[in-house]
Amino acid sequence: MSYPAYPKHIATRWPDVGSVPSGWEARRLKFAVSLRNEKIEAEDSHLDYMGLEHIESWTGKRVEDESASSEGIATRFVEDDVLFGKLRPYLAKAYLADQEGMATTEALVLVSEPALLPSFLKHLLLSDKFINAVSGSTYGAKMPRANWEFIGGLPILLPPLAEQQQIAAFLDWKTGQIDALIARKQELLEKLKEKRITVITQAVTQGLNPAVPMRDSGIPWLGHVPQHWDVKRIKFIGRVGNGSTPSRENPLYWDGGDYPWLNSSVVNQEAVTTADQFVTTEALAECHLPIVQPPAVLIGITGEGKTRGMATTLLFEATINQHLAYLKPDPSEAVVGFVRRVFDMAYQYLRSESDGGGSTKGAITCEQIAEMSIPVPSIAEQETIAVYLATATQRVDRMQEKVESAITRLTEYRTALITAATTGKIDVRNVKVPAPAQP
Repeated sequence: MSYPAYPKHIATRWPDVGSVPSGWEARRLKFAVSLRNEKIEAEDSHLDYMGLEHIESWTGKRVEDESASSEGIATRFVEDDVLFGKLRPYLAKAYLADQEGMATTEALVLVSEPALLPSFLKHLLLSDKFINAVSGSTYGAKMPRANWEFIGGLPILLPPLAEQQQIAAFLDWKTGQIDALIARKQELLEKLKEKRITVITQAVTQGLNPAVPMRDSGIPWLGHVPQHWDVKRIKFIGRVGNGSTPSRENPLYWDGGDYPWLNSSVVNQEAVTTADQFVTTEALAECHLPIVQPPAVLIGITGEGKTRGMATTLLFEATINQHLAYLKPDPSEAVVGFVRRVFDMAYQYLRSESDGGGSTKGAITCEQIAEMSIPVPSIAEQETIAVYLATATQRVDRMQEKVESAITRLTEYRTALITAATTGKIDVRNVKVPAPAQP
């Protein structure tokens, strides 16, 4: 739906603001809010703690996370205060408080002056125009922060109070609708992911013939497999190893390098066909860097994030870092396309095993991979299953891409709508906003 523009505009004294709707005024943020700087010892307080991890990016919603807590100094806030994350401001974290609490010191606690409604302020802080301006001012490469001096000096637009109330109500209503659509798309995305892994699991553990006799594999996480299949440890069907990261302080290892070097981010790809980092022949000779011939399976082996346990297929010659393991199957024993799908199926098992007491927490070892038992059909059957799964997963992947694209468009529309309404690009004064649903 399109909304009309304001019929009349007036000029402001800020060139980057330009003209604004008649009746609106431009004012620096610091003249429309004050900072609440009441510091308290978090451990001695009964108040609920609000960290940046509790604020959802771009929506201003609270995210429940019982594991997050503060052990140091926090800033007290009260109902109708607005929190704004100054650490990594590009994450767009703003929250309108509905009760008293305490916040991380990485959040500014803003108190609206009488000319600015807190509900309007929250939306204003979540406009991409404001977020982009703040993000462009940050300092610190690893932990970029913005300071209040810059943020407070940014110009904001203030409609009359009645208009602020209408805009805030309109945005609450419309973003609520958009969020509901996004939630349904995300549910569909999760179902497609479940369907994908179900298809893979059934094919690599049961084969493509549902009538074939089954037997107990003897491996608890694997369950039953076709009677005519073998179950073998990976060390008997291929070679497993990992790599390293040459010292960045030694230019002989990096400057002018032309040999592809991969890190664990590649496991987020369905297949790896290019590299964006390269090492020299000196690095290959001196730094425990394996030359991995394609095709091969790469597995993420470290970290608390989702990459640990994920697998991909390497389709060109390269070397790897210490956060990846490679598996190069013996072509007389196993087909790469089949083994790769076995690792897709084994993702949760690998993560569970690497969190257990018998391994380095948060890491999968090459030894664990080598000792892992997997189903091994004949080469011909592996090839048939690999071809079948290539087609089946591509079909699901295309559906996932469409859903992800729809989520992206909805998210972008949400942000654009907030920016348009809070900067006077659209006139929503006459839009009939339904009364909020009672909780």
